Amino acid sequence: MVSLGICLSLVAGLQGGSMVFVPVTEFTLAWTHSIEKVRWEEDYVVQLDAAGAQAVLHAVQARVRGSAAGMEPPSGAVLRQGWYHYVPAIQTPPELRLTRSEFTPDYVVCVQGRCQSMADWMISDGGITLLKACRKPE
Repeated sequence: MVSLGICLSLVAGLQGGSMVFVPVTEFTLAWTHSIEKVRWEEDYVVQLDAAGAQAVLHAVQARVRGSAAGMEPPSGAVLRQGWYHYVPAIQTPPELRLTRSEFTPDYVVCVQGRCQSMADWMISDGGITLLKACRKPE
């Protein structure tokens, strides 16, 4: 049985750095914009590609709570209960490059309604953390 999930690693530590595997096939990635203080959420699914060889990250839907300067929801977004809902333009990103800073709240990963700071799985070095779909390392 294939165990799928997400792999987290620090860009600065790619050579010999540690990688953390989180066993999850559906999750929400959330964050608060550093200046406008507006919450964003993106829902993802981790699945195997058509050949069954590679784990793939699939962006299912996204939402932003309101809008602000430079943060307009994309064309076609629908406003429901204060959130603009839309389907991300890039639906199968090869990886997510998450800039994490000590000056802003950390990213939050929600699985089945339980949300945790990304720092619960991987410390931040104040730089970029890579998040990508993967199989459980052997």
